[in-house]
Amino acid sequence: MPETYTDHPRLTARFDEALLYATAHHRRQLRKGTTIPYAAHLLAVASIVLEMESPEDEAIAALLHDVVEDGGGMTALREIEERFGADVARIVLANSDSTTGEGDRGPWRRRKEDYVAAIAHKGPDELRVSLADKLHNARSIAMDHRQVGEELWSRFATGNGDDVRWYYRALLEAFTARREDLGDGGLRVLEELGRTVEELG
Repeated sequence: MPETYTDHPRLTARFDEALLYATAHHRRQLRKGTTIPYAAHLLAVASIVLEMESPEDEAIAALLHDVVEDGGGMTALREIEERFGADVARIVLANSDSTTGEGDRGPWRRRKEDYVAAIAHKGPDELRVSLADKLHNARSIAMDHRQVGEELWSRFATGNGDDVRWYYRALLEAFTARREDLGDGGLRVLEELGRTVEELG
C-alpha cells in the first residue's frame, strides 16, 4: 500500500517545540535502574497517544506529562500554560503525582492510592494521556522482569513486587470503570494494558 499524506498535518511546530522543551528538561534523567534516556519514555507515551488518533494537545501533554513532578513544579506548569496553552497545562497537572518539583513526594502507597482514586475524576483527554503513560510503564516492567526477574523490584521506591502488581491491577480496574470516556483508540490501549497486567501476574 502506498504512503498516504495530508494537506492538513496533525502535528505542528507546537509539537516540535514541546519535544525540545521536554528533552531539555529531562536531559540528564535516566529510566529507573537503566542507562536508557528518560526521553524514550516521553516519546513512547506520545506515540501511544498519537496512535489513539488523539489531538495534538494530548500528544504535547504526553511529552510534558512528567515535567512538573520531575523537578519543574508549579513554575514549569505556568510556563507550559504560557507556551502551549491552558488545556495542555491542565492535562499535565492531572497527570502529576506531585507539584512541589523537589524533595520527598510522600509515601509510595499513599501517592499511588491517590493517583488511582483521581482517575474517576479525570477528563477524557487527561485519561488518555494517563492510560498511555501507564501502558508504557507496564510494558517496560514486564519486559525488564522477563530479563532480570525478581531483582527488578529493587528499582522501585516500594521495593516490593506485590505492591507494584497491586498498583497496576488497581489502575486497570480504574481505567476500565471509565472505558466509555476513552474513545475507540483508548479502548484498544486499555485492552493492551489488560494483557500486560495479566503478564505481570
